[in-house]
Amino acid sequence: MAVTQTRHQSCLLLLPALTFQRPPNAPSRRISRRRRLQSPAQFFTPEILDSSHSIEAGALRIRFRRARSEVGVPLIAMSSDPSSSSDAANSAAEADDLRRKRVQSSKLYFDDPVIYSSTYDISFFGLEKMHPFDAAKWGRICDFLRKDGVLDKKRIVEPREASKDDLLVVHSETYLNSLNNSATVASIMEIPPVALVPNLLVQKMALCPFRKQVGGTILAAKLAKERGWAINVGGGFHHCSAQSGGGFCAYADISLCIHFAFIRLNISRVMIIDLDAHQGNGHETDFADDDRVYILDMFNPNIYPFDYEARRYIDQKVQVQSGTGTDEYLEKLDDALQVAGCKSNPELIIYNAGTDILDGDPLGRLKISGEGVAIRDEKVFRFARDRNIPLLMLTSGGYMKSSAKVIADSIKNLSTKKLIDFSRHARQI
Repeated sequence: MAVTQTRHQSCLLLLPALTFQRPPNAPSRRISRRRRLQSPAQFFTPEILDSSHSIEAGALRIRFRRARSEVGVPLIAMSSDPSSSSDAANSAAEADDLRRKRVQSSKLYFDDPVIYSSTYDISFFGLEKMHPFDAAKWGRICDFLRKDGVLDKKRIVEPREASKDDLLVVHSETYLNSLNNSATVASIMEIPPVALVPNLLVQKMALCPFRKQVGGTILAAKLAKERGWAINVGGGFHHCSAQSGGGFCAYADISLCIHFAFIRLNISRVMIIDLDAHQGNGHETDFADDDRVYILDMFNPNIYPFDYEARRYIDQKVQVQSGTGTDEYLEKLDDALQVAGCKSNPELIIYNAGTDILDGDPLGRLKISGEGVAIRDEKVFRFARDRNIPLLMLTSGGYMKSSAKVIADSIKNLSTKKLIDFSRHARQI
């Protein structure tokens, strides 16, 4: 699962002889590269317009350049009326209020440091086996941890499933509605026969487990702030953005987690350390113009998703070529963490810990040993602990049966090294 630059955005109105800039006091807005248009009766304009769209309205031509509308909330178009600036500011404030209400009313936050549900695992008439991803690895990770005496079943908390209102914090109604089409889900899961399955079954057997994992990722941020660390045994859907899914990623759990943390946890700076073999193009697209989020992405550039536009939004890009071995990989990671520690001072770290870097993984094409994965995870946890930064870990990609045992062994190593513990005491914050 997969250059620092000045980020900016603007919203222009083009009249026959006038150009209006977005009011300086209007809050910054985000938009994905692709936004489907809607035409709700209660709003003046479609929900989203990107840099390639314009509306002709008599003599008035309205163009939006990288306008960042509140996701899931329609943007009210400005007009040539003198009161338009005030209307736009009010619209932006209303959008902020709606997002805040959705997050505040969500029931996804509650307690414990290790998050898992048996419903994470996907069993879909055997169709899930048509994709190389091990759709049962999450349960197998916990089984290994319990058998090794690392984790008591009582220490595991089952998250709540993310509701539609929760998902609308990032996703648009248009995108969520597109998942009611089984063909769309089949494309995202990369399992063509799913297109022939009634959507009711697709929702229950595929999308519901994904939504449960989204709830786990969002909850993990709260637990990390309270305990210093948290592990969602699932999650890490880093190919999904607000408007587009793919690569077995239907919901943007990382983006959702960050927006919940901004509002519910009063966190203002987040670092994403994405060490999955694939580029994390989903969260990179979502936070392209948001300086609150620092992205360190260490990935193989020769494999999916080949999203060159999203690569422009990576703050710290570390490319590892196919065939890279353990020693070289860990040296690159040491250098990357040293740079990240100098460039960013986050209040929360989201660690996307994919195991598709393993030697033999058919998609990652790297040659990292199982011990190398454990050392990698140890380095990231130590990086966070030494700086007293809460860290949440997501298991993300991994396309071999051995991935589950490697992850469990790594968590056991973290416990042995006292980088995590299962005490009931919350950290002082």
